[in-house]
Amino acid sequence: MIQLKKGREKSLKRRHPWIFSGAIERVTAKPGAGDTVEVRDASGKPLAQAAFSPKSQIRARVWSFDANESIGADFFRNRLTRALAMREGLPAARHTNAMRLVHGESDGMPGLVVDRYADVLVVQFLAAGVERWREPILDALVELTGCEAVFERSDAEVRTLEGLEQRIGFARGNRAASRCPIIEYGLNFRVDVEQGQKTGFFLDQRENRQRVRALAAGREVLDGFCYTGGFAIAALAGGAKRVTAIESSAPALEVAKENLAANPLDASRVDFVKTDVFSELRTLRDRGARFDMVVLDPPKFAPTAAQVRNAARAYKDINLLALKLLAPGGLLASFSCSGGVGAELFQSIVAGAALDAGGDAKIIERFGAAADHPVALEFPEGEYLKGLLVLKT
Repeated sequence: MIQLKKGREKSLKRRHPWIFSGAIERVTAKPGAGDTVEVRDASGKPLAQAAFSPKSQIRARVWSFDANESIGADFFRNRLTRALAMREGLPAARHTNAMRLVHGESDGMPGLVVDRYADVLVVQFLAAGVERWREPILDALVELTGCEAVFERSDAEVRTLEGLEQRIGFARGNRAASRCPIIEYGLNFRVDVEQGQKTGFFLDQRENRQRVRALAAGREVLDGFCYTGGFAIAALAGGAKRVTAIESSAPALEVAKENLAANPLDASRVDFVKTDVFSELRTLRDRGARFDMVVLDPPKFAPTAAQVRNAARAYKDINLLALKLLAPGGLLASFSCSGGVGAELFQSIVAGAALDAGGDAKIIERFGAAADHPVALEFPEGEYLKGLLVLKT
């Protein structure tokens, strides 16, 4: 049992699922990592049931705010059933065979991420609680989805904070999954679920790729941090005049070229450039290059609030360079997936970049994660991806 300090139950009453170590008055019975514990306020009133994590600053993550609910295999099966039903009702389900099926706290399963790529599931167990229930969760996933192959990518740094070792490999079944073929709005992609970033593909950007595709016709497009070519190929499919795609990772560019070859597109209109994006943007600026559209989807510069200062500088640098490369009437689609950089701060950074670039610019659209990455209203931390479509006038 966990008893909270007086007054520290307020977030739980708002149904926020995290309990930090500093909010706890005492812990009884010495629970182990992942054990289910009852959470009570200072007066002893039951508030919730949570998974205990003795080594994390987030000392417990709530499973249920019903103090009488049984936490076991049936509980997780029911939560998974509900999450899958929500995805099946999304419009995107008619246009792709790759979706996020479970999005952690926002699906009532803190620390669990499940992505589906055609007939392969990729799972991440990122907290002590879901690690404790790993086997029943895997059994239920196979049963409910019909996917016999489940590849585990529990290799995120957050597992270290939970006192867990990293784990990569097939958790269920086995098949050649280094290039898992998927379809997204009629485009073919190969996903490296074994070694790609996160679970192999950025499913959260699905609708944003479609938006870039719709805007790209007749434009010279620059795709910075192109990874495996998602935005670049979408722009080409949308009728871009030419696409320059920059990426520092050779393995990612190898997959990008395979993705391009998997689609009936004119490959001569795409240049894949293996180099550092920051230095290449400066080179292009010094050369006087001009583009009609720039897409910036960099990696996470600020995983936590501690890195925000350096991240802000990096975001400003790339956006400043991008705006200088844009021709009048050009579009900048700029993104941040850093949880430590909120939407208001990100807009301020881009505004500062536009001011320093010496031109007028305005926001004409805002971007977020696709609908299969829901954000529970009581858990705003689940909203990490933000983006702006900026018109240079």
